[in-house]
Amino acid sequence: MPQPVRAEHVSPGRQSWVRCENDPGPERDGIKQMPDFLLEIGTEEIPARMIASAQQELQRRVADLLSRERLPAATEISHVDTPRRLAILAPGIPDAQPDVSEQITGPAVSVSFKDRQPTNAAHAFAKKAGVEVAQLERVTTPKGEYLSAKVTKRGRSAAEILAELLPKEIASIYWPKNMYWRKPNERFVRPVRWLVAMLDDQVIPLEFGGIRASNGTRGHRVLFPGAVVISRSSEYSENLRNAKVLCRAEREQQIRKALDAATRTIPGARWREDPSLLDTVVNLTEWPSAILGSFDREFLELPEEVLVTVMRDHQKYFAIEDVKGKLLPNFLAVLNTDGDPQGLIRHGNERVLRARFNDARFFWQTDQKHPLRDRVSWLKNVTFQKDLGSYYEKTLRVQRLCSWLTETIKQKGIAVRPGVVHKAACLAKTDLTTELVKEFTELQGIVGGLYARVQNLDRGMPDATRQLIAQTIYDHYKPVSAEDSVPRSVEGAVLSIADKAETIAGMFALGLQPTGSKDPFALRRQANGIVKAMAEHKLPILISDLIKLARETYAGSVAEKKFAQGTNYANALGAFFRERIEFYLRDQLGYAYDVVNAVLMADADDVVDAVARAAAVSEVRSSADFASISVAFKRIKNILHQARETGKEVSSAVDSSLFQEEAERKLGAEIPEIAQAVAQFRQAREYSRALTEISRIRPAVDAFFDKVMVMVEDERLRANRLALLQTLLKEFSTIADFSEIVTQGK
Repeated sequence: MPQPVRAEHVSPGRQSWVRCENDPGPERDGIKQMPDFLLEIGTEEIPARMIASAQQELQRRVADLLSRERLPAATEISHVDTPRRLAILAPGIPDAQPDVSEQITGPAVSVSFKDRQPTNAAHAFAKKAGVEVAQLERVTTPKGEYLSAKVTKRGRSAAEILAELLPKEIASIYWPKNMYWRKPNERFVRPVRWLVAMLDDQVIPLEFGGIRASNGTRGHRVLFPGAVVISRSSEYSENLRNAKVLCRAEREQQIRKALDAATRTIPGARWREDPSLLDTVVNLTEWPSAILGSFDREFLELPEEVLVTVMRDHQKYFAIEDVKGKLLPNFLAVLNTDGDPQGLIRHGNERVLRARFNDARFFWQTDQKHPLRDRVSWLKNVTFQKDLGSYYEKTLRVQRLCSWLTETIKQKGIAVRPGVVHKAACLAKTDLTTELVKEFTELQGIVGGLYARVQNLDRGMPDATRQLIAQTIYDHYKPVSAEDSVPRSVEGAVLSIADKAETIAGMFALGLQPTGSKDPFALRRQANGIVKAMAEHKLPILISDLIKLARETYAGSVAEKKFAQGTNYANALGAFFRERIEFYLRDQLGYAYDVVNAVLMADADDVVDAVARAAAVSEVRSSADFASISVAFKRIKNILHQARETGKEVSSAVDSSLFQEEAERKLGAEIPEIAQAVAQFRQAREYSRALTEISRIRPAVDAFFDKVMVMVEDERLRANRLALLQTLLKEFSTIADFSEIVTQGK
């Protein structure tokens, strides 16, 4: 088999490779094979929380680069990520770009030849095209006869392109925190220690951060500290496995097996599932194992939330529980090594955990000396935001907002205890002054709920009321993510909504709203929580009212002077919440994007109502009547839009005496009759029945468009027919804007 021949040449400032004419590329069994592309960036340990997003971005950037440069991978690009490396493998990419031919047009023939001899213009164009003047063609265009030539641009080799463009893509990866580690203008998450860039067995001359790529990677830092040579890109995963480095899926499987095996040594025990913690330890290890440890039973007297937080958030330990879900005095630690045969690591972890539990117990006991009700005034010394004042001021604003929300939902027939909400709002932030929260900030709100549960909040308060107040405080940060549950009680939902709305209103008023991917105050997450709490507790609160009242809580404060002007402020917040409702309907409830658009175009102010309308529209969208009405509404909107663009007046004042065709008389008669029934069902929120009523108008609409010309010459007749369409659109778009629905074939 003939060996591939490569010619090497040097361009200014870089080295590039080109394939020679007699180089047919690697062959196997007489068939040309496309090489696999491997890229690995080896670094010092990357923070676990940053690995997944960076790996996804690297994979996307490489895929976009290959597509952009006409070097697509034969199958899906795979990836390997560990604490010390980010790697991607693109199978079967072309070893060079395909040649590209294009027809280019040059100067006019009239200026290209004089006395039948080519002028300088013709010679210059021929030189640009890389052909002789005699090879130029003539083409006729609307502007006259011009010279033309077919130009073929030779494709560059994949190695040359990747060596040139990949460093920029690597440098552009977003990291929440970067390090300046080599030159003042060079940043990366951690120092780069090695690079691998290969096309099959060929090393690409890639350089990044002062490191030149090779075919050498590194194995596990302790279990296989030597260099690892990769003979071919396709053997990368096997080479890593032999060097005690597993891919992510294998690490997770190995961790689960190790946790199961260790837990089985305790009869009737199970390790507590924690997806977030599992994801973290997977990203902290390359060859994981697990050990079982224990702690003194006396620590079980502390609240379970405190113990689990110390184990999970501070030590990355898994908790162990019995079959009833009660915590046991044991823990599981995941190691980045092959075991602990002498028990030294286990003993060290037990000592550390004992010290952390002792700290937590000390803080718990110290905090009880000052009950929550005495800590309210202490919030004056805790800053919420420099322009929005202290947490004491925030507490007063949230209380006022809670009072309005409570009154609103009580008027709509929802049972809520105003005294519970008011007391919980007063005490909700007091745990920020406790030693336990200062040490374990993850327990904000939770500690307040735990302390309220065991303290005497008011003399003579019934125990059931105290427990409900404690639960309301405990839940008021919920939901903290899209997957988290909402507060358990209506009172908790009211406090959660008020607390989040007050924060969002203040930050928007100061111009600190989210921009692009940046959201330093987690306002999107808080708005998502408001929408989810409203939807799941079915709270009849209008977003516009919530925005208005949240801002009014700042009246008379120093912060009010810094607020943006009312109209822009309200519009910005309205658009912000509309996006969050759209996210909830589409991403969490799973409704199609066109259904969500149609529903929110009609009204995006009432979350509960929007959910009900989306469910009803989703049910009927596949019916023939609904599809026909959607098409008709698109046509109506287009007609009205074109009429307005041409300066024609469009009103809703319909004069039935101007009807000439039977079809428009029938449509004009049916609109008010059906609209009345639809309005009644809409008022009762019986949207399925309302949509059924709307479908009754389909025959009249179809007949109208078949028999009636809208844009006639007669001005009065045209205006009346436009008014009829405007009335139709207005009366039947209160549930959804049907023109937004994508019909079959559209």
